[in-house]
Amino acid sequence: MASDTHMDPMDLKVKELLKEAQLDYSPATTKRIDDVVSSIKEAINKIPEDLKVTADVAPGFVRDIGADKVDFKFKKPKSIEIGGSYSYRCVAKPDVNIDLFVRLPKECFLEKDYLNYRYHAKRFLYLCIMKKYLKYSSFAQKVEWCTFQNEARKPILVVYPAMELFDIPGFSIRIIPTATSLFSVSKLKLERHNLRGLYQVSERPQDGVLQATPMYNSSILEDMFVEDHAEFIGKTFSGWKELGEALVLLKVWARQRSSIYAHDCLSGYLISVIMAHLATKAGRNNINNSMSVMEIFRVTLTFIATSKSWADGLFIKPRGKKVISKEKRTYDSFADFNMAFRVSKTASLELADEATLALRCIDTCNDGGFDEIFMTKVDFPAKFDYCVRLNLRGNAEIYASGFCLDDECWRLYEQKVLSLVQRGLGDRVKFVRVMWRNCASECNIEEGLSMFDREPVLIGVSISSIKEAFKELVVGPVAENKDEALEFQKFWGDKAELRVLRDTIRECTYWQCDPMEKHLIMKRITEYVLLRHLALSKENIMHVVDQLDFSLLQANKDPTSSVKSLLDAFDVLSKRLRVLNDIPLKISSVQPLDSAFRCTSVCPPQSHPLAYESSVGMRIKKLGPAPACIQPLEVMIQLEGSGNWPMDDVAIEKTKSAFLLRIGESLQKQWGMSFTATEDDVDVFLSGYAFRLRILHERSLSLSKRQSGSDPVKRVSSTDKDLFIRGQHSSMINGLRGSYPLYGPVTRLAKRWVAAHLFSSSLAEEAIEFLRLLSDYDWTYSALIVDINGDLTKDDEKGINENFLSSRKAYGEDASNVNPAMFLATSYDKASEVWTRSSPSSSELRRLAAYARSSSNLLTKLILHDQLDSFRWECLFRTPLNNYDAVILLHRDKLPYPQRLLFPSELNQGRQVVRGNASKTFSPFISCGNTKGSLEELKDRLLVDFEPLRCFIEELEKEFPDMFKLWYDSLGGDAIGLTWGRNGLKVFNRSSYFLLLQTHDGLNPDPPVFLPCQKRGRVDIGEEEREVLDALKTVGEIGKGFVRSVHLLKAPRLE
Repeated sequence: MASDTHMDPMDLKVKELLKEAQLDYSPATTKRIDDVVSSIKEAINKIPEDLKVTADVAPGFVRDIGADKVDFKFKKPKSIEIGGSYSYRCVAKPDVNIDLFVRLPKECFLEKDYLNYRYHAKRFLYLCIMKKYLKYSSFAQKVEWCTFQNEARKPILVVYPAMELFDIPGFSIRIIPTATSLFSVSKLKLERHNLRGLYQVSERPQDGVLQATPMYNSSILEDMFVEDHAEFIGKTFSGWKELGEALVLLKVWARQRSSIYAHDCLSGYLISVIMAHLATKAGRNNINNSMSVMEIFRVTLTFIATSKSWADGLFIKPRGKKVISKEKRTYDSFADFNMAFRVSKTASLELADEATLALRCIDTCNDGGFDEIFMTKVDFPAKFDYCVRLNLRGNAEIYASGFCLDDECWRLYEQKVLSLVQRGLGDRVKFVRVMWRNCASECNIEEGLSMFDREPVLIGVSISSIKEAFKELVVGPVAENKDEALEFQKFWGDKAELRVLRDTIRECTYWQCDPMEKHLIMKRITEYVLLRHLALSKENIMHVVDQLDFSLLQANKDPTSSVKSLLDAFDVLSKRLRVLNDIPLKISSVQPLDSAFRCTSVCPPQSHPLAYESSVGMRIKKLGPAPACIQPLEVMIQLEGSGNWPMDDVAIEKTKSAFLLRIGESLQKQWGMSFTATEDDVDVFLSGYAFRLRILHERSLSLSKRQSGSDPVKRVSSTDKDLFIRGQHSSMINGLRGSYPLYGPVTRLAKRWVAAHLFSSSLAEEAIEFLRLLSDYDWTYSALIVDINGDLTKDDEKGINENFLSSRKAYGEDASNVNPAMFLATSYDKASEVWTRSSPSSSELRRLAAYARSSSNLLTKLILHDQLDSFRWECLFRTPLNNYDAVILLHRDKLPYPQRLLFPSELNQGRQVVRGNASKTFSPFISCGNTKGSLEELKDRLLVDFEPLRCFIEELEKEFPDMFKLWYDSLGGDAIGLTWGRNGLKVFNRSSYFLLLQTHDGLNPDPPVFLPCQKRGRVDIGEEEREVLDALKTVGEIGKGFVRSVHLLKAPRLE
């Protein structure tokens, strides 16, 4: 234990991860596994010899692979041995699979059974006989089919032991046939043609040379060499603890990335082969006994990222074998077999990319990138920028030429789709992945292979750049090049057109769309290409691109479309402020603070017809209904230096107010700009927007500069501290958005999700702009360090970690109520004092993480499996109101911005305590056309920063500080959730006889009933319930005219 305290944090975390991921190889565990294996062997050995096996055992399978001459007499296996990761103690949980190699007897095969799928047919028929006897064994809970490396023509058996015999979750035995020495290896050279019935007589090539069948040949060679491979790997790993642990880590890394842990990419078996190769002379001994676990891990990743083996083939030379030149190869050993024959070109590109990213994380991320590499799940939807799902169930075109040619029809279709998408998208993409998993766990393969189309085809696209992805014009060949132009026209059909570009006439396609719909260009191209070249209907193509757009639209329009006019208005304001010369101190800088300026606001304000300068003439009758409220946008200004500022904080703020009034008057005088002033704020109106001016006192900046090296925010006044931090944050996010254009829309979606699930009070808007991995991050034991610009030094990171540890030590072993629960550190806030100091609390964070996990799982399901149901996508933003103890519903027509409401809230559960009428004193719209007043009178009716929800929440928190917790949507929701606070329960009598009973269905419940626990037959309302109802009635009184109804769903728990 003492040695652990001196370990590197990365090594310590790796040590703990290995404890979780490695299988327990205790004598008790190994005995139970050996007992199960022995039972399987006994069951197989009981199969009678010379049992006649014909195609009738599995007629559909034999028919679909096109095999002939498949009859044989059953003989017992030559050997049954444990192989795979378990044999060299490198199983990685949670997938505990034990591979059992069953060597097929040579007596069941003829010399030429390598031809025409005879081997595959007999292999499967042999397994069918074994399944028949295994599934009735007492030790087997169930026996199912599975595909070996997703290859339908090579099924394997999976035996799940009975639960009373084995209690390891997910444990199974995979029975894998081997074909050691069945055929002459020279007959299976990659250039040979072994499917004599592949062509009809009329289809044979004119030169008489038949096409080679490398994939078919490799499929058989794999079974022939699998035992040799296992022996080679086992000898390499035997007694080498660090090598085995590194293999487990690589499996964990790969499994977290579902798109590379796939049939055409990596598998645990292939990783072990690569590592064994690197540990031999043929692999230049890149891995040696002096290396640590993480050094071996890194060397293997470097090989994966840089090796040419994926293109040239991965050939493993066993120890002690002579090197044979290419010209003299005899194909007598597995040194001539390409271990990576299944790895596709696009998969190898993605694999190299992922390995490169992992190496970069090791070098640049905290704790050697442990969280990023091992704990972060990067599934198919998270990996790719653009996903498409094809439903091909029952599509006969796929196997029209046969299920199994040289390669299987599903793999050929993958290649066809890949070729079409790559050609259609061209330079827009970095790489494209097409995956079609063949799942057969509950299928009866004996009846044939047609059931393998049940899973959808997944297409993943990583874009090369936003600029390329959003371009509207596809430029083709010069029209004078007839062959290329004809090919272009053939591919694009009626979308092809001639255009004059730079004095040349070229073939082109043009995908015109509105500026705010450019993210749909790739969808339109992909859909057009797939419909044109494949036998698909539009309903069978599901693009994951615009399903969540509804959450960011207002009146079917994206509000960010007006950001340009907002930025133009800010530029005008900034210039006018800088040239003001009739104020005591000149304005030296102007900086926007509001998230609308950095395109991360969910609902940026729209230009208001009553917020223009007096010089802009308007006819009132043409205005129509206008919003009664306008949202101000904060702008920070700094004045030139002066030594005449007062020293007292209150006096400083009063001086700032005087300056702001003077600035407003000057703007009005020189440019006719209207402004409003309160004791705290001055808002100026320009080009339809309201700008709230704030002054950052220069003394705070000079102080922070003198104190460089320490945290500057601790030594300035609260107001200046807030402005200083927000200015730093705004600059940082602006720079980030400039580098990553999609950051803005993604952040807006995240903010909308947080608000829609009533977490507005739990998470600051600025904190959301920094967040990642909300559902999975270990907030209790890890600080989230955000260093966008690389400003933090090693000493800074050390100081942050010390601050984090000190914040946790104060709570001892009680980690359930730490503060801050979410430690978020930046270059300007190394102690997490700004955005997450007071919220979320530990309980709020747990609730937030649970909601995030649920939404993440639903989103993944919708992308990968679900149907085209818009309501299911909306569920990502529909929060279940029955998760609260009480619910307040608001009048929707009294919300200041009703157009921002996503879904109207209704509640048919619980007991309605209050029902109120809407106020007649406020309307969210001003009817300009019917008024008899002047334009100035209309402007006076404009409400700046009017938020009735915020005022209502403040009043409730003041009236009930401990009784309940409020959950709400600050972006325009019409529901407020209440949960009873722990301190609030003290108002209830612990000796109460009464409990609130909830109805069983929750759909049309009766009013809640309060029954005595001990006195049967008596129905009464207790004092405790009266206090609850009185409190909720008070809530209704406070929100009179704004509250529509109050519902009690659950009474407080009695202590």
